[in-house]
Amino acid sequence: MSTNHARAAASERGRPDYIRIEGLSKHFGDGGEGVLALKDIDCGIEQGSFVTIVGPSGCGKSTLLRILAGLLDYDIGRVVLDGQPIRGTRRDVGVVLQSSILLPWRTILENVMLPAEVLGIPAKQARERAMQLLQMVRLEGFEHKLPRQLSGGMQQRASIARALLHDPKILLMDEPFGALDAMTRERMNLELQRIWMESGKTVVLITHSIPEAVFLGDRVFVMSPRPGTLERVLPVDLPRPRSMDVMSHPSFAAASASIRERFSHAASFD
Repeated sequence: MSTNHARAAASERGRPDYIRIEGLSKHFGDGGEGVLALKDIDCGIEQGSFVTIVGPSGCGKSTLLRILAGLLDYDIGRVVLDGQPIRGTRRDVGVVLQSSILLPWRTILENVMLPAEVLGIPAKQARERAMQLLQMVRLEGFEHKLPRQLSGGMQQRASIARALLHDPKILLMDEPFGALDAMTRERMNLELQRIWMESGKTVVLITHSIPEAVFLGDRVFVMSPRPGTLERVLPVDLPRPRSMDVMSHPSFAAASASIRERFSHAASFD
C-alpha cells in the first residue's frame, strides 16, 4: 500500500492516524548474508482502534511489533506515534507477549506492580492502580496468589494488567493466546474485547489465527511472505460487542475467506 493510498484511507475514515508508518523497511545482517524482513510498509492506525496483524510465519509481524515498541531500530522509513518519531522504548507503550512471563516467587499483585519499580511510580499509587486493573481483568481475590496457582488464561490476564499499569496509550500484543487451548482462547478473546472497550486503549495484536484476527479487529492488516509487505488492509464491518455467534455471520465468513484465499498455499495458520 502506497503512502498516498494510506493517507487517503485515513482521510476516508474521518480520523487522523495516531500511529503512522511510512516506507518502513528492515534488514538484518550484512551484505549478501543479510535478510530483508520488512519492505515498504505504509499504514496508519487510529487512536482507540483495535488492529490485528496476520500473515505467514517469518513474514516480519513480530519485527514490526518490536519496532512499534521501540525495541528494534529500522533502516528506512518513518514511524511516528502521536506526532513523535519512535526511536527507542517509550513509557506510553505496553507490551504483552505469548508467554505471561510472571515471576514465580512474586504474588499476582506484586507481578502487576513490577513496572512501577522500573518506572519509579510511587508504591501507593501503583498499588491502587494495580488493584483497579485486577478488578478490570476479573482477578480480584487472586492478588495474593502465586502464578502457579492460576490457570494459563488467568496468568495472561495478569500479564495484560501489568502491561496497563503505567497507563500506556498503546497496547502491543504478540500472539498472547497462542499457547492456550481452543476453548480458553475463545474466552480470552471475549475478555480482551471487553478490556479494550473499557480501557479505550489503542491495541495492535499479532496472531496466526484468521478467525481471531477477524473477531477482534476493527481492521486486519494482511502481510505477505518475507520480505513482509502490507498486502491488504481489511475493514471488519461487524457490530460490537461481538459474541462468538458472530462467527456464523456472512460478513465474518466473507472476511475470513478473503484472508484465507491469499494464503491458501501456506500451512502456518490455525
